[in-house]
Amino acid sequence: MKLTRLATVLTMTWGCAQALAAPQAQTAPQTPSIAPRPIPGSPAQGPQQPGPGAAAPAAAEAGQPLPPPSSAAQKLYSSAKADLLQVRSLLKSGRTQSSVGSGFLVGNSNLVVTNYHVVSQFALDPDNYIGEWVDTGGQRGNVELLAVDVLHDLAVVRVNRNGTGVFKVPEQLAHLSQGQYLYSLGNPLDLGFAISEGSYNGVITRSFYDQLMFTGPINSGMSGGPSVTVDGDIAGVNVSKRLDGELVSFLVPARFAQDLLKKVQQDKAPPRNFTSVVVEQLLQHQKAMVDQLLATPMTMKAMGPYMVPVRESEQMRCWGRSNVKANKPYTVDITNCSMESAIFVSGNLQTGAIGIRHQFMRSTGLDAVRFAQLSSASFQNEAFGGNKETHLTGPQCTEMFVKNKTLPLRAVLCVRAYRKFAGLYDFALLTASTDEGLMNLQSRMDARGVSYDNGMRATQAFLEALARGAVK
Repeated sequence: MKLTRLATVLTMTWGCAQALAAPQAQTAPQTPSIAPRPIPGSPAQGPQQPGPGAAAPAAAEAGQPLPPPSSAAQKLYSSAKADLLQVRSLLKSGRTQSSVGSGFLVGNSNLVVTNYHVVSQFALDPDNYIGEWVDTGGQRGNVELLAVDVLHDLAVVRVNRNGTGVFKVPEQLAHLSQGQYLYSLGNPLDLGFAISEGSYNGVITRSFYDQLMFTGPINSGMSGGPSVTVDGDIAGVNVSKRLDGELVSFLVPARFAQDLLKKVQQDKAPPRNFTSVVVEQLLQHQKAMVDQLLATPMTMKAMGPYMVPVRESEQMRCWGRSNVKANKPYTVDITNCSMESAIFVSGNLQTGAIGIRHQFMRSTGLDAVRFAQLSSASFQNEAFGGNKETHLTGPQCTEMFVKNKTLPLRAVLCVRAYRKFAGLYDFALLTASTDEGLMNLQSRMDARGVSYDNGMRATQAFLEALARGAVK
């Protein structure tokens, strides 16, 4: 990258960054998604990724010892199987199956609750995909998408048959006690309808939006299926599982399905364009995310003589590592903070998350020239994306030398626009200290899926917080 040294103060140089023209969103080519499975790990077939981390203990006191499950599971499945559906996304050309998930009929109606990621292909690309339902008896038909809740990963569709009244989402939802048995139903791995037993273990506190921890198996294809109590009351909707744990799965709380069903009842007709609905909800999320990030000053951590900003919260965790024991003529300490979850939009797009990274390098055996080459190579190895990605424009970057209150920095700000989701951008700010010849602080903030104004707010606050010496 060619540098232009600007002898100016922070406010002036940041004004130059603000003058950077916001990239114009471009229309993405209408190509089908090839990744049938979303990030939360259970729904349609495909690669699974970890869901949120740990669960907070439920407020209610633990329930009584768990009853023998087998007969209860048999009874539940026998009474509920008529109202269980498989929800499929089909390629219109040839009606070949692209992804599969599950769903359940609500009461005696023809409304089906499922996950957003199960229907995302025909929600965002109706020209190329269509939805289909199949029940346990082999009957099938088309589905009509009525509403989506991207932030909680829910959707409501309408089908041409009615439920028998088994699955109800009443005004007063079931009270859950930690340790009580729950039963998740769905069609795992497209092998056939099944029921899995587990227990409720509290509300997840590390996801931006509440999820329930289910200690039981949820496999691909079960996403969107119901999880019920022994009495058949809806507790939640299957959504994901952890791949790095044993029987650690997650449910969308039933109250969010309740809210979406009320919205369907109030709306006279479904939206013609679900892309605009998704954009509206993502803009809502990014505002809440950035407001929360900046609501209070970020925590300052010492790295050598520098003070670096981090945000440790229920939604964001920080981890550190060092090569201090390696046999090298320099040491590297790294602090990495990231949100525990992101918003699933499509099979190859997740967004609505913030990441922070700090890297402190110091020489233990290199001269100033060799150390400068090392730190410069580390800076130049950072990637900001290319021009050929389907969902994002190429990065537009501004690079300059700036100085905040205590620290001179080399800074690069890159902005990318979402092609299909107008008003959303990815921001990346990379900085490197320039005050020492034998030590170097490199910091980076990534804000994905934010408005232009909120991207500038977040990166400016981050830049101003970097400091040399103790923060008063």
